Amino acid sequence: MFERFTENARAVVQSAVEQAERTGAATVDAEHLLLALLDREASRASFALAALGVADERKQSVRASLAESRRRGGLSQAESDALAGLGIDVARIVARVEDVHGVGAMSGDRGTGRGLFGRRPFSRGAKDVLQRALRTAVARRDRHVGDEHLLLALTTRPGVPGEILADHGVTHESLIRVLYGDGEAKAG
Repeated sequence: MFERFTENARAVVQSAVEQAERTGAATVDAEHLLLALLDREASRASFALAALGVADERKQSVRASLAESRRRGGLSQAESDALAGLGIDVARIVARVEDVHGVGAMSGDRGTGRGLFGRRPFSRGAKDVLQRALRTAVARRDRHVGDEHLLLALTTRPGVPGEILADHGVTHESLIRVLYGDGEAKAG
């Protein structure tokens, strides 16, 4: 699959692996792909994010939202709100766990981080993003999978990255408009 990835897309995947290694995560997750995309410059994805208002301080807000989700054990805000509707206070549970086990105890970043052949494995969610990116490129009749396809893929799957992007004004529809047209500026 990676032979169809552009240099920018490959750099995002490599950066995601490095993000996972830095945090001690057991697997490379979709969240790591989003963090890697936030670090990109001079690419179609970085242009699209900037065009939608996600630059500098807004990128920091996205990073903070991802960190808060990890602190909640990977629960999205919507999941936390749904549990609150059932009378379950996630913030209180997190606080109690952290009192006993330390800050970040629910983050899931305590694995060995090595899979078969010493490589950090990709989670089911990260694999899904990569597959969706490939399908998106094929559906758009693009010759290669670029970092913009990875960003588009993150907006199409449920979960924390998509929710956080939407909270910051980055939806699948807004990305399509910025990347592919309707008379507006196109990423190129």
